[in-house]
Amino acid sequence: MTSPSTGPIAPDPTEPAPIKAVPLRHPGQWIAAAVVLILVALFVWGAATNDAYRWDTYAKYLFDTRILSGVWYTLVLTVLAMIIAIILGVVLAVMRLSPNPVLRYTAWVYLWIFRGTPVYVQLVFWGLFPSIYKRIDLGIPFTVQFAHFDIQALNAAFLFAMIGLALNEAAYMAEIVRAGVSSVGEGQTEASVALGMSWAQTMRRTVLPQAMRVIIPPTGNELISMLKTTSLVAAVPFTNELYGRARDISGVNFQPIPLLMVASTWYLVITSVLMVGQFYLERYYSKGASRQMTARQLKAMAAVQNAPIIEGESDERR
Repeated sequence: MTSPSTGPIAPDPTEPAPIKAVPLRHPGQWIAAAVVLILVALFVWGAATNDAYRWDTYAKYLFDTRILSGVWYTLVLTVLAMIIAIILGVVLAVMRLSPNPVLRYTAWVYLWIFRGTPVYVQLVFWGLFPSIYKRIDLGIPFTVQFAHFDIQALNAAFLFAMIGLALNEAAYMAEIVRAGVSSVGEGQTEASVALGMSWAQTMRRTVLPQAMRVIIPPTGNELISMLKTTSLVAAVPFTNELYGRARDISGVNFQPIPLLMVASTWYLVITSVLMVGQFYLERYYSKGASRQMTARQLKAMAAVQNAPIIEGESDERR
């Protein structure tokens, strides 16, 4: 070290020597990673050389029109069932939080039934709905009926599958929404009321934006779960969705393994897209929840700090 006025400066003997940091070695991690890579390579090689997978059949039916039609029905069934489930789940969550005991216990009984029985059993019941209720009459009870619907004449397997999935999912969405609303502190609600907000304004402007941080992650998981649960609608029976179409084709060519691989590939593709959307939704609603700044925020702060001071702003910054 040198000084422009006094020349070289002798090192201070009282200062400690600089530390020579040696990175900590983890041989166990490298060995585990090597073992995993070897096992994955062996599995891929075995699957590629195994004739039972019938990769030629897999490539033939991957973009088959019947499979693509099943993908479309699966997406429509998933979206419509989740929309109904979210709306009904919000209503049930409000009923659960209501001071009215009739509404509260009615919602509790609904959750008890639909969470306590398997979804496959519920779908079987919906498949038998035309046998249980052969005709539905609309009108004034015991007096005049305005309309009659012959349920047995309806070919509504898709409708019954959608209703069965939605009613089951609504029970879980109700608990998710209730947990999200309950996670917001009472002080937030009291502050909104003190500002003159109504109940609806308080929910829309104060409670729900904060509750979304808790609601979004499990809702995304339920959406992905709903996509896979559509494979059970054969109990209705409805077989136009992805798994049903793959099973129908394998029943003709007697090659179930490659058709199962085709269905699994499309499930993985759709699930991956949904996971990406869930990631961005979670990041959007988690703004302000953590003090740790993102790379974009750090870059913006550095740009502001390094920006030149304009002549009119110098007095204000001082």
